[in-house]
Order: sequence, then C-alpha cells, then structure tokens
Amino acid sequence: MLKVEHIGIAVKDFANAVPLFEKLLNSQCYKTEMVESEQVNTAFFAQGETKIELVQSLTEDGVIARYIEKKGEGIHHIAFEVEDIHAEMARLQQEGFILLNETPKKGADNKLVCFLHPKSTNGVLVELCMEIV
Repeated sequence: MLKVEHIGIAVKDFANAVPLFEKLLNSQCYKTEMVESEQVNTAFFAQGETKIELVQSLTEDGVIARYIEKKGEGIHHIAFEVEDIHAEMARLQQEGFILLNETPKKGADNKLVCFLHPKSTNGVLVELCMEIV
C-alpha cells in the first residue's frame, strides 16, 4: 500500500456538511461527484497528500443511509492507494481478509475500488483504490 488516499465520512446532508468541513479544514471543497454504483454523492477536500471524502446517500435505503441510521454520521472508511489493485486484492484474500467485491469497480475520483469486510479488519471498513489510467 502506497499511502492513505482518503478518509471517508458519512454525512446526512451536503448543505450542512460541506460548509462545516470548509470551515473546519480551512479549505474549499474542490470536487463533488455522484457515484451511481454506490448510490452516493461525494465531496472532496485536499489535506496535504490525503483527501477527506464526504459521502451522502442518494436514497433513503442506500448503504450510507443505513450506516448513518445504525451508527450516526462520522468516519465511514479509510482508503489506501495501491499500485496494482488486482494483485493487492489477491494478496489480501490469501492472507485471510474478506473482500466485499470480487472484482474492482469504478469509484469516485477516477479510481478503481474494492472494499474489505470490517469483520476481517477489526471493525474498520477498508477501501483499496487505484487510479484509472
């Protein structure tokens, strides 16, 4: 793994969350993007080499909406940049980690992504991501 690529934060409402994080981070949101495959909107903030990603559900019964219902708004996942997502997925699966998807899928910010089940990572949802070239 190359670095922490971003930290994902589940939020109910961009109208409140984006201005709050702009004040908190003293930085403007530089990009918003809808990710159809996950049924979410994302908003990104640059913090050095790491990004903060706000994630808002597009539907009342989406993954993020259900997460917020159970646990409230807050840190949802940590994402690590990898050089070769296919090789890293195979390596982690061999090490006994549970992948939530068998093949990488298109995520936000021009990335291929794969998530690891929190049961196999001490309760932390881990995302692997690799720039699409």
